[in-house]
Amino acid sequence: MPGPITVFSAKKIITMDASVEEATHVAVRDGIILEVGNLDDCGAWGPYTLDNRFADSILIPGLIESHAHLLDGLLWAKAHYVGPIDRYDPAGTLQKGLTNNAALVNRLREIESRMTDPTKPLVGWGVDPSLNDPIAPITRLELDQVSKTRPIFLLHASCHVASVNSATLDVANYAAIKAPGVLRDASGAPTGELREMAAMLVAVRAVAADMIGGSTDAAQFYNFARVAQARGATTIVDGGGSTYFDPAFLSAALAATAAEDFPARIVAHNNGITVPGADDMIRFAKALEGKGNDKLAFQGIKIILDGSNQGFTGRLRPPGYLGSGENGLWNRAPDELRTLVPALHNAGLQIVAHCNADQAAEMFIEAVALAQAAKPRFDHRHFIVHGQLLDESLLRRMVSLGIHATLFSNHLYYWGEFHRAHTFGAFRTAALNPAATALRLGVVVSAHSDTPVSPVDPLLTLWCAANRVSATGRVFGPRERVSAYDALKMMTFNAAYLLHRDHEIGSIRVGKRADFTILARDPLAVDSMAIRDIPVHGTIVGGRVFAAG
Repeated sequence: MPGPITVFSAKKIITMDASVEEATHVAVRDGIILEVGNLDDCGAWGPYTLDNRFADSILIPGLIESHAHLLDGLLWAKAHYVGPIDRYDPAGTLQKGLTNNAALVNRLREIESRMTDPTKPLVGWGVDPSLNDPIAPITRLELDQVSKTRPIFLLHASCHVASVNSATLDVANYAAIKAPGVLRDASGAPTGELREMAAMLVAVRAVAADMIGGSTDAAQFYNFARVAQARGATTIVDGGGSTYFDPAFLSAALAATAAEDFPARIVAHNNGITVPGADDMIRFAKALEGKGNDKLAFQGIKIILDGSNQGFTGRLRPPGYLGSGENGLWNRAPDELRTLVPALHNAGLQIVAHCNADQAAEMFIEAVALAQAAKPRFDHRHFIVHGQLLDESLLRRMVSLGIHATLFSNHLYYWGEFHRAHTFGAFRTAALNPAATALRLGVVVSAHSDTPVSPVDPLLTLWCAANRVSATGRVFGPRERVSAYDALKMMTFNAAYLLHRDHEIGSIRVGKRADFTILARDPLAVDSMAIRDIPVHGTIVGGRVFAAG
């Protein structure tokens, strides 16, 4: 038997569907949209309960965070936030940023003084020297001021760099490790700065194993969803590093997300990050097909090509990094990609490729071209994550191959000034995250926070795409700004399309899931600079109301 009908009223409903662009009421039954229009339209379906809680609010399709990491939820549960960006924790408490090394060392000393087990590692996260004043590296010399005996591991905001103290270097035997990302001083000793996966994973396994999928703590799933839901997200992507192929981890994920009070949907990419080879990637991905539930789905497989631009590990085409002309590091080398990408493509998987800089994007495009030439596939929806230095020539090649993108629009706000002064120079910084050009050429484009890299906040991400303003107020590349409507579409329908979920979510249309974000003001009517300040009144997921905060 069909369940009861609830009709939600609103000051305005923005549907993001061209058939009926605006409404005042939406009828919901069994978690599905039954009707969209006015009260009489909705009443035609029979008896209903009218919910007027949001009669003075704006309803929009549920906002979608198209690239993030469950690691964010785990870090809130298991580690200490010590980064420079102000962030709200899962309880809604503002954690103020630490913007220099002296403040960082003091905070770590406070944390260390409260630890009773002298052998337990101190794990922190969110640090980023590029956002500090003054800009200075975080090395073993700074961390040894906290402790020379307790292992310390600090994950940078980018998640592509870590800083460790001497105790961690000793425990993990870094004196014998020759990976290129292990930075060394003039004497040849490790500095404590570890760049990229090959350099970092030894320390992670030695002192912070939870961060590579070892934890089944339910708090990580709730934290991940709560922080996103508080800022209006109804769906959030777990971008590929989690170990759902492990039965215990999968069981924990299914149990958490099946709870009625779980506040958001998770779409998880299969793990092509810590899983080393194509055969295992394909086997694990195939094994997870159909294993989700109403709030957990598996889609695509995530691979990482290069690193972090602000960490100087993104792979650039000439002229390289500003001043030095140096280049970054490959996480998957070109020769490997030429076989890995076709193998995943031939297996029928959607490939989600981390390409921060332009050489990495170019390499992925070439690998997809090889795959398509050998075995053409329609509607594969492979997409690039970040794509910060995509240009028109790369975007046109993407269109021809059916490749799309989710751009890291937040980067211009948080790191735009650093990129201009230290990483790329003026021109390339102005050209970052070219959403307007991509949309004009026909690329389906979304945008994201990449949390824990930057805080998950879909309205801020939307604002960044529409305004392209740095934290100091400088506008970068004004012709690459998009309209508020296009920015909202990037965070709703376009994101759903990338995730093969546009038939279920992304717009308010009869037959889709009843996922809505409830706002205090109309993001299409306010000045674009005011969008990020619009209060979130709550969300509705599958017809269930979740309060804000």
